Amino acid sequence: MSDILVVEDMDNPRQVLTILLRKEGYNVEEARNGMEALGKMREKAYDLIVTDLKMEPIDGLEILRKTKKFCPSTEVILLTAFGTIENSVDAMKLGAYDYFKKPYHVEELLSAIRRALNKSKYYEEKVDRETRNKFPDIIYQSEIMNGVLTLIDKISNTDSTVLISGESGTGKELIARAIHSTSRRQQGSIVSINCGALPDTLLETELFGHIKGSFTGAVKERKGLFSEAHGGTILLDEIGDISPQMQVKLLRVLQEGEIRPVGSDKQIQVDVRVIAASNKSLAHQVESGLFREDLFYRLNVIPIQIPSLRERSEDVPLLARHFVDAHARQMNKNVPEISDAAMDILIKYRWPGNVRELENLVERTIALTDHTVIRPEDLSPSFPKKVLIDDINFEECTLEEMEKYLIMKHLTKYGNNPKLIAKKLGISPTTLWRKIKSYDLSTDQPAQTIEEEGGK
Repeated sequence: MSDILVVEDMDNPRQVLTILLRKEGYNVEEARNGMEALGKMREKAYDLIVTDLKMEPIDGLEILRKTKKFCPSTEVILLTAFGTIENSVDAMKLGAYDYFKKPYHVEELLSAIRRALNKSKYYEEKVDRETRNKFPDIIYQSEIMNGVLTLIDKISNTDSTVLISGESGTGKELIARAIHSTSRRQQGSIVSINCGALPDTLLETELFGHIKGSFTGAVKERKGLFSEAHGGTILLDEIGDISPQMQVKLLRVLQEGEIRPVGSDKQIQVDVRVIAASNKSLAHQVESGLFREDLFYRLNVIPIQIPSLRERSEDVPLLARHFVDAHARQMNKNVPEISDAAMDILIKYRWPGNVRELENLVERTIALTDHTVIRPEDLSPSFPKKVLIDDINFEECTLEEMEKYLIMKHLTKYGNNPKLIAKKLGISPTTLWRKIKSYDLSTDQPAQTIEEEGGK
C-alpha cells in the first residue's frame, strides 16, 4: 500500500484531500506546513507528496527541492490557487511530477496520483523494499547498491565461492556478513582474517591450525579458522596480499576441501564456504604474475564489485543521518540535525576513504560539537577548508552564513595578513577580529596582533 504525505496549511482542503485519498486505499499522513512536512520526511520515506505551493516559511517548491535532493524516488505533485506559467515551469524543472491549479478536478488529480505512484513503484522495483528489508544493516537507497544486494539474494542458496572487490572503506566485510546471514549456512559461524596483516608462518597456523610441539612455543594443539568455520563461512580479507607459497596451500584447500594443520601428516576434511575480498584487482595481479591464475579462477566464481561512496552519492544523506544518530546516542548526546549547507558539502565531497571515512568524520563531529544543528564549520576540524568553501551553495545561505563563509575564504587565502583581509572585505581589522571571534573561526594570527592592526 502506497504512502502519501499531504502538505497544506489550510485545514479544510487538507482534511478533504486526506479523506479522499484514504477512500482510494492509500496510507495518508498530513502536515500543516512545510516545517512539519520536512520533519516527517526525515523520519519516513513516502511514495508521493501532494503539497500546496504557497506556504510560509517553507513553500512547496522548497519541499520539492528537498525531496528530490534527499529522496529522489519520491514523486511530488504541487497544488496552488495562484497558478502561473512561471510557477509550473519552475516546478517541472525541479522535478515535480505534475502541477494542478485550484480548484482542481478530483478525477484528474486522482489519475495523476495513480500515474505518479506507478512511476514510484517502478523505481521501487529497482530498489525494492523486500531486498532492502533482508539487509537491515546496510544503509542505502541507490540503484547501484540495490544491484549488489539483489545479486547477494540470488546466491543465498548456493555454496559458491565469492570474490568481493572494492576500495578500502567500502564495507566489504559487511557485504560478506550479509552473504552469510542470508545463506543456508547462516546457523554456522562466520570467521574472518586479514591475510595481509600476518607473515606466512603465522597466517598458515591461523588458517589451518597446528599440533602440539610443531614449532617452538606450540605448547598445545590449536584449531585453525577453517576448522572453526566448519559448516559456516570464512572471509579471507585482502587475499591479494598473500605470498605465492600460501597461494599454493590455499588452492589445495579449495580443490580438495581438506586442510593439514602445521606439523601434522593428517588431512582434515572441512565444509566451509569461502568468501575472499581484496582492494586490489586480482585480474591485474594475475597479468603481472603476482597472483596465481588457477587460484584466481577458483575464487572468482561469483564476483561482486562494491561501489565507492562517490559512485553512490545519493546514499550519503542516509548514511550520514544513520551515523549521527548512532554516535550521538552512544555518546549520550542529543541527536543533532544536519544543516542543508553541511549536507551539501557531504554530498559533493569525493570521499577517498569511502563509508569508513564518512563514519569517522561524523563520530569526530559529534564528539566535538554541542550544537543542535551540524553546520559547515563544525566539519572543519576534519575537512580541508577549501572543501568547505568551494562546495557552499550560496543561494540557500542566510546573510550571516554568507558573511561567515566569505571570512573563512579570506582567512584561508590571506591567513597571516589581517590588514589585507580587512581591506579586501571593506571593514576595519578590529571589526574583522570581532566577527572572527563571534563566528568562532580559526586563524593563525594572534588576537592581539589583529587588534593592534586596527589601531594603526
